[in-house]
Amino acid sequence: MTQPISIEESYDDVPFSALLQAARSTYSHAVETALVEIGCDDLPPTGSYIVSAMHWSGASLESVIRWMGVTKQAVSQAVDTLVVRGYLERSHDRSDRRRVHLTLTQRGKDAGVAARAAIERVDRKLRNRVGTRKVVEARAVLVALLEMDRRARRPAGVHTP
Repeated sequence: MTQPISIEESYDDVPFSALLQAARSTYSHAVETALVEIGCDDLPPTGSYIVSAMHWSGASLESVIRWMGVTKQAVSQAVDTLVVRGYLERSHDRSDRRRVHLTLTQRGKDAGVAARAAIERVDRKLRNRVGTRKVVEARAVLVALLEMDRRARRPAGVHTP
């Protein structure tokens, strides 16, 4: 008979990258549960990130795509799905018909509110478990990883201070 995994099990031998990937599911599951509770169970995973980031920050889709580190083409199918399912609305720029604006619909805003609340609940539980100082330190580590990646991807000849 297989023994259940103990909460106190050591993760010392697990690579940091694997821990990051696995820990992400804590947020994903919380957001997915919150979205199902409000009837937004048709929101694709990439879509929930797009909608919640647009709602949370008020950022444009272009900014959200930049944060994701992907191309516009990589999320175009998700955007089409979000429009069809009523989370985003497309409108054309009156001064330049080639430009398309994407804005959150009320359904998209509701999904954004639910996702943010779920993320904040996880954050609060995490702070209660390990303390605010450790969360701040973990954020610094994650930001350092992001900056390392951005510097590594920067075209040759582009320097930053």
